[in-house]
Amino acid sequence: MSQFFRTALLVVSLGLIAAAPPPRKAAPVRPAAVQPLPARVLVSMQTSEGPILLELDAEHAPMSVVNFLKYVAVRRYDGTEIYRAMKYGSQDEARAGLIQGRARWDGRAIIPPVKHEPTTKTGLKHVDGAISFARGAVDTATSDFFITLGTMPALDADSAAAGDNQGYAVFGRVIDGMDVVRKIHALPISATAGEGIMKGQILDKPVRILTTRRLPAPPAPKPAPPAAQ
Repeated sequence: MSQFFRTALLVVSLGLIAAAPPPRKAAPVRPAAVQPLPARVLVSMQTSEGPILLELDAEHAPMSVVNFLKYVAVRRYDGTEIYRAMKYGSQDEARAGLIQGRARWDGRAIIPPVKHEPTTKTGLKHVDGAISFARGAVDTATSDFFITLGTMPALDADSAAAGDNQGYAVFGRVIDGMDVVRKIHALPISATAGEGIMKGQILDKPVRILTTRRLPAPPAPKPAPPAAQ
């Protein structure tokens, strides 16, 4: 993947953050429901195109997972949208790229930005189905998330790259519902929405995020019975 593609993705993120309405001053949200965390956390995201099941990796990206779960706990993703489908390659045949969604700012208590967890630290990568946070500068990610289609190494941190080389913070993956992700990715793009590099990446009809809920942890497997003597 070219350096141009890496640079383009960073420019897009900067534009998104700059265009977002500034959050109102309020006390930070500290929902107790997100703690303590197991190594893996399941989250069900119901969309107007179908369900997506996420497995969040709190073992390797704990701060990012806690950040996402704070928005889930106060239902800030409910009733919002997946609004972007970036397609790498032919717009008609693209199988790689990403879809992007967001929470909402509605005057309730704000959630401070999360400290960046680069892939060089977590060991997680932007593989097919990875969920990651969009951002502008380092340590500015809030609620905007994206899910990748195909392997996207240009979004990983790279200490040898020039400029901002910290990449984006992967914090989990889709374990069921990639057919829904691909369906959303293939939806028609608006001919007029978006500015600059965002033009040609905004869905003509955004997909509704109906609900996003943390699921109970699955029961621990029962120990195997002792072998017969």
